[in-house]
Amino acid sequence: MDNVKLLDRVDTKFMFRDTHLSEILEQMKNDYYVLEAGEKRYTHYETLYFDTDLYALYLGHHNGKLNRFKFRSRRYVESNLHFFEVKFKNNKGRTIKDRIKRPEIVHQISDKSEELVRSISPVDPQTLKAKLWVNYLRMTFVNKHSQERLTIDTELLFKDSHKTVDYKGLVIAEVKQGSGRDKSPFIDLMKKYSILQKSISKYCLGVISLNPEIKKNNFKPTLLYLTKLLK
Repeated sequence: MDNVKLLDRVDTKFMFRDTHLSEILEQMKNDYYVLEAGEKRYTHYETLYFDTDLYALYLGHHNGKLNRFKFRSRRYVESNLHFFEVKFKNNKGRTIKDRIKRPEIVHQISDKSEELVRSISPVDPQTLKAKLWVNYLRMTFVNKHSQERLTIDTELLFKDSHKTVDYKGLVIAEVKQGSGRDKSPFIDLMKKYSILQKSISKYCLGVISLNPEIKKNNFKPTLLYLTKLLK
């Protein structure tokens, strides 16, 4: 894992039903190691996302803005580790992540978290408020032959102070590579199962799921795909 942190990377995402998952995992054995922590292969993630009162970060993503940021506080439940993270997607399609360890979940951006936001983004941290939780189970894999990390997320749940929405049956897989030109056995598996590359950020899906009235025209093709997938 230390050799494939890939904090500067290219991401490729897929969404499919969990009915295919056991077969796919079986066929991954020759090409991937699976991360185990305390003899467990699943890790619970609890993530609190920040945005402005009017969801400026979400709307920037929806409108196709390049060079965009996400701000979040994350807890790894089994290890009880906490990080505040800033993700930056640049205009070349690369994802760059910076994070700092914190003693607990950050509910209000201040102190070292505020310093991080100010040091690497143009966003005023005083405008950012905790907006919603994104929780899920994750399995993490490392390619045996190349610099590639793979995450498989299930049991996706969104919640805010008013509402909870879950996506049982949905699997979100994300291939993380130093270069999009690298060959990936998992991507080959997706082609074998006729699973198309589909991408929507968990944060954006959470905003839409918890705020049905928010602008979402540009995400409608992906939302339609999800609706058909989970019937």
